[in-house]
Amino acid sequence: MSNAFDTGNTGFMLVATSLVMLMTPGLAFFYGGLVSRKNVLAIMIQSFVSMGVTTVIWFAFGYSLCFSGGQGGVIGNLDHAFFRGLNPMDAFTGSKTIPLFVLIAYQMMFAQITPALITGAFTNRVRFPAYLIFLVVWLVLVYFPMVHMIWGGGLLAQWGVLDFAGGIVVHCIAGFAALASVMFVGRRRFPETSGPHSIPLVALGTGLLWFGWYGFNAGSELRVDAVTSLAFLNTDVAASFAAIVWLIVAWVFEKKPKFVGLLTGSIAGLAAVTPAAGYVSTPSAVAIGIASSLVCYFAINMKNRLGWDDALDVWGVHGVGGVLGVICLGIFANKAMNDSGANGLLHGDSSFFMKECVAVVIAAVYAFLFTYIMLWIINKITPVKVTVEEEELGLDEALHGEHAYI
Repeated sequence: MSNAFDTGNTGFMLVATSLVMLMTPGLAFFYGGLVSRKNVLAIMIQSFVSMGVTTVIWFAFGYSLCFSGGQGGVIGNLDHAFFRGLNPMDAFTGSKTIPLFVLIAYQMMFAQITPALITGAFTNRVRFPAYLIFLVVWLVLVYFPMVHMIWGGGLLAQWGVLDFAGGIVVHCIAGFAALASVMFVGRRRFPETSGPHSIPLVALGTGLLWFGWYGFNAGSELRVDAVTSLAFLNTDVAASFAAIVWLIVAWVFEKKPKFVGLLTGSIAGLAAVTPAAGYVSTPSAVAIGIASSLVCYFAINMKNRLGWDDALDVWGVHGVGGVLGVICLGIFANKAMNDSGANGLLHGDSSFFMKECVAVVIAAVYAFLFTYIMLWIINKITPVKVTVEEEELGLDEALHGEHAYI
């Protein structure tokens, strides 16, 4: 006998799932436009291959490790490996109105984009075989435990940590994994001093990411209600304020209004509002958007002064933006906006603020250390870094035997 699922909620979540799926190709275009002409395909394939590899792993054991058993623990079990024991008539226990398979598909799209975010940091420097190993191992050792601990009823969830759509689970750990990868592979031997080869591609990618982010954030309510609309509006407001503030700040310091700056600012705002989108008021989302633009802009400048070759500013935008967003959640969270949330520092609960701060620091350190150690081990199996000749020739031709442009 089938469950009486709510067709509106189910339809909305299938659309949200599709929007999140679209973000990974959007990321490929975003990163592809930022690199040189001879490295476009090499960076784009790293996003697209994540879609395929992650789906295989998710079906085999990823979903089970994230959402089966292990209450109060660090990782789940293999009870539902290969979707054993599941069928299309099962309801998602967190929202009886949608099928469990919808949640499985939705969370799979999150898993696809998270490791792909990291690739912008080490662009032009990592061999494809090493990346494939990295992709699998990073999902298993970093992403799956973090999902389980926060969204799967694990340790941090039991402690009371909140993360609406992935400030910790996605952006923080991807950003600090990116920083670890930069520390491991070192600087590019042939820096791309000419800047992005195709700003229109960057704009296309930004548009797809921004569009998909509505599914990312609003969809994380897992049904259609007032919080869904709040998260949707907060997403757009934070991104818009961040984009305009970045444009102004860059205009002041760089003397010209840069299109790439506007686009980068919007992504910083989107990353920062993600953990808080369904827990804070819209004026708070405005504050988050403005703060993310200022903090991420100066984080990138600090990174440049320190000589960290995070090529596409993954740490500065996603890592710093994600951490800032979690801290802002601890400050601005308001149960009047979402009674399943919490009250933050401004609404009288300093303990929730401290939990969020401690959790995001643990996540950042965890992701950084595991990623660095993982790359060191992978390098013993197969070289991680490309040769001088491969880097000079361009990875499209050297690694893939293809060219983006004729």
